Amino acid sequence: MSHALGHRLRDLASQPLPEPAETRQTGILIVGGGISGLSSAWQLARSGGDDFLVLDMESEPGGNSRAGKSPLVAYPWGAHYLPLPTAESTWVRELLAELNVLQGDPAAEQPRYDERYLCATPQERVYRHGLWDDGLLPQRAIDADELAQQKRFQQCIETLKHERGRDGRRLFALPMELSSRDPQWLALDAISFRQWLLDNGFTAPTLHWLANYACRDDYGTAYEQVSAWAGLHYFASRSGVAANAHADSVLTAPEGNAWLMRGLAARAAGRIVSDALVWRIEEGKHEVAVDVLLAGRSVRFLARQVIWAAPAFVLPRVWPAMPGELRAAAQAVTYAPWLTANLHLSDFPEERRGAAPAWDNVFYDSPGLGYVVATHQLIRRHLGGTVFTYYRALHDVPPAEGRRLLLETPREAWAEGILGELERVHPDIRRLCTRLDLFRNAHAMSRPLPGTVWGAERQRLVAYVGRRMHLAHADLSGFSLFEEAQYRGVMAAIQARRNLRFQ
Repeated sequence: MSHALGHRLRDLASQPLPEPAETRQTGILIVGGGISGLSSAWQLARSGGDDFLVLDMESEPGGNSRAGKSPLVAYPWGAHYLPLPTAESTWVRELLAELNVLQGDPAAEQPRYDERYLCATPQERVYRHGLWDDGLLPQRAIDADELAQQKRFQQCIETLKHERGRDGRRLFALPMELSSRDPQWLALDAISFRQWLLDNGFTAPTLHWLANYACRDDYGTAYEQVSAWAGLHYFASRSGVAANAHADSVLTAPEGNAWLMRGLAARAAGRIVSDALVWRIEEGKHEVAVDVLLAGRSVRFLARQVIWAAPAFVLPRVWPAMPGELRAAAQAVTYAPWLTANLHLSDFPEERRGAAPAWDNVFYDSPGLGYVVATHQLIRRHLGGTVFTYYRALHDVPPAEGRRLLLETPREAWAEGILGELERVHPDIRRLCTRLDLFRNAHAMSRPLPGTVWGAERQRLVAYVGRRMHLAHADLSGFSLFEEAQYRGVMAAIQARRNLRFQ
């Protein structure tokens, strides 16, 4: 990401930016071109609106759903799959129908999906004790008691997927805002996911590993630091079904979630301004002045409505008059640092024994989470090589230390560590690796720590309703998922358009 440009906000006091030399006007200005901002634009466009602009600090939009492309194949830089949409994920279904991936009625109880986007089998495997196991829960060399605990955990999750609170809502919905407010279940936010496992008699090492893996994977944070409510949400919210796929299937493509991002961005064609650093916001009586650094000079955008779809922690730096309680709520959000590497390989590497190569290849006892294979969806094609996308959450150090490591550790040191980790599994990977690219994401995702998911600070972000300022980001949900970002973006667009009509 453009940390050098972003850090200019941090240094405004000592290195002020030039005052605006030009003024432009727009009806709705969307700040942030990630999934939430593009979802706002998508909603505005399909509602008939065309007086809007999207500003993004990066050279291209997409946020955590961006991708790269080699002469061989496209590959992800971040998010790389979408679970089958639940009944509550209506806007996800509508987008998929618009892209002809969901075929037929988007409200169908069991929709049918384009086979090209359903993850090809085998979907996942885990490397443990020198062998590959099918799925994510190892079965080899596991005693009867541990296997019984695994079964009981899976039964518990299956029950929670369909359980409803006393208010009639599902306990764990996607988007999370539609979940039950039953106090008995919201109380889970007060303890860690690890504590919940222990409180419920789950002591099996493989279950604790799985819980920790899930939290590292989606939240960039170890399970002893993640809210039990959020930990269970990872498993129990995935209740989507399909007419032509198993319930555990996911939707994916070689480029990860970039195809979803492009589907949203198509509605904003010609209205996305890249390399745009928003550095000052001033709310006036009739409009909002937004000062933006563009190609070394400042431009003032005058907008009747503004949707802030960038991370919450940035807003206090650019909005001097931000209400105090809202400022405190935005500053309370903490973020997990993250490292992604794409390894371009001239051929598939040597395999260890066990399960066959899969799309998602997970490491049981390793600093990294594992890797996904960009060419897996192209399994019927004979390609001379592939790309492995490796993921690592820097969960084992405090976030500030993780950010320092990302900034200061030389690329060569990261690359050597990654290759060393992978060659334990694939001994010939150094010989086959023709290129290794790194992506350092210092504020990759908000961390759902105990007490933060249903705590007062997040609720203040959600409850804020301005006359001209609107918040839209997955930070409002407390964790970063496509479904959450889209929901927040759409909701902000609906409110901004409503306010615009009454001005």
